[in-house]
Amino acid sequence: MLDNLTRRLSGVFAGLRKKGRLNEDDVNTMLREVRVALLEADVNFLVAKAFVATIKDQAVGEEVYGSLTADQTLLKIVRDELVTLLGGEETPVLWSPAPPTVILMAGIQGSGKTTTSAKLAKWFGKQGKKVLLVACDLQRPAAVKQLQVLGQQVGVPVFGPGGILDGGAEPNVQSDPVTVARKALDHARHYFLDVVILDTAGRTTIDDALMAELKRVSDATRPSETLLILDSTTGQEAVNVAQAFNERLKLTGVIFTKLDGDTRGGAVLSVKAATGVPVRFTGVGEQTDALEPFYPKRMAERILGMGDVMGIIEKAEEAFQGEEETMLDFQTKMRTGKLDFNDFLQQLRMVRKMGPIKNVMKLMPGMSSMVPEGALDAIDERQIDRVQAIVLSMTPKERANPDIINGSRRRRIARGSGSSQEDVNRLIDQLYQMRKGMKQMSKMGKRMNKYRRR
Repeated sequence: MLDNLTRRLSGVFAGLRKKGRLNEDDVNTMLREVRVALLEADVNFLVAKAFVATIKDQAVGEEVYGSLTADQTLLKIVRDELVTLLGGEETPVLWSPAPPTVILMAGIQGSGKTTTSAKLAKWFGKQGKKVLLVACDLQRPAAVKQLQVLGQQVGVPVFGPGGILDGGAEPNVQSDPVTVARKALDHARHYFLDVVILDTAGRTTIDDALMAELKRVSDATRPSETLLILDSTTGQEAVNVAQAFNERLKLTGVIFTKLDGDTRGGAVLSVKAATGVPVRFTGVGEQTDALEPFYPKRMAERILGMGDVMGIIEKAEEAFQGEEETMLDFQTKMRTGKLDFNDFLQQLRMVRKMGPIKNVMKLMPGMSSMVPEGALDAIDERQIDRVQAIVLSMTPKERANPDIINGSRRRRIARGSGSSQEDVNRLIDQLYQMRKGMKQMSKMGKRMNKYRRR
């Protein structure tokens, strides 16, 4: 997502750093490059034009041109304006004062609305909320069944025509979306549920009849949140869709899907400025937990190649939750250099819980400018599976004591994991290198502590 924009902007500021002091021509050249980068990322032309004009107004005066760190000053101005463009502060959930909180999901057919409804249900579940999914899409064949299957995957009950769906066949009950929504709301109140998510019918176009149906569902349930699901791969059309829906409904937010794929993503930067509707979540994968809250400040810094350290920390905290003792034991072994393949396997599994490696690496500061274009997307997650297969082909005794793995054992491990002996040798060498590095770091730390005490 927005990788090309990040790479272009990182290159612009890297060029400024080489110049030292800047003159007006340098700044104008930088602004032209920024405008081109935004337009190539499919940012709305008027939005890009206004963005560059605002930066130019601020980048005037001796605080920029007379500064020894002019590139840093300009970087801060661009960062602050990007945060504003993306919506400023993150928008909290608009909770209903009288539960349940109703969230109406709307969108064009094929935007990922039903899947996103399930992802959002899982996200609320992680916050400790009791959630109900409601199948109000009675237009698309098998839409109710799809939501029913997704509800089972995320562990959330689904209410459809005829009541709660129990996992069997879809009930053949004639109904309409408004009736289903009202009965679901009554059910949620009776069982003291916290959140009701209404999955409504999608539209292939802005269809007046279906839009009228959506308005009736909204009037009947009075949702606290009306979220529009937008496909980021549709570019500026996503902004047009947002404008059309916002004219008929009072949207409270937008969720962009498919931001993990090959998309320029400029609509993410355009929608708030064009419609006044903030981005609330982003879909970054097909898994049911691949939904992230949208933080304008973090997104702006990621676009500028500053990474998202808080994002990495949050993913690590979630992955390592309940593994505190394991982590302490691992830290002890790191200090002594006594790592074995059981530790290696445990850490590999924990890292996998943080999500796709390429997505985690993209959160690291400066990573986009350090690696060649497309290199992160080319990372083969299956390589980790192959490494894991090698470790699992070892006996428990071999994993605990790698020093006993001689030539014949290495050949057996290679055959058992479907790898070459060179792959096994390489992995064992990597473990030894890690041990050696950890011992050196531990000795260096002891010397530093001894020096401080003096």
